[in-house]
Amino acid sequence: MSETQQSGSQRVERVLAFMFAGLVLLSIAAFIAVIFATVAGVAENDGFSQGVWPVVIMLPWFGLPIAFLLLIALFIVHAVNRSRTTRAQTN
Repeated sequence: MSETQQSGSQRVERVLAFMFAGLVLLSIAAFIAVIFATVAGVAENDGFSQGVWPVVIMLPWFGLPIAFLLLIALFIVHAVNRSRTTRAQTN
């Protein structure tokens, strides 16, 4: 495998890994924000339906499934790159 192909595939793996980690951390931060906001009393008088709260509440609903799909894509890309590397070494 050429050096440019190897560095390009490593870049794709790195981007997928950082996107996965970012979405998971952002979703966890949204969970924690909703918990603290509930304790602080934001939920009273329909406070969660105003401002940025609808986005914060819905972020884990979409972020975690997308992160799961990114993890699957990362596994597939890694497996393909690994098979290409072993195939190139045996030839």
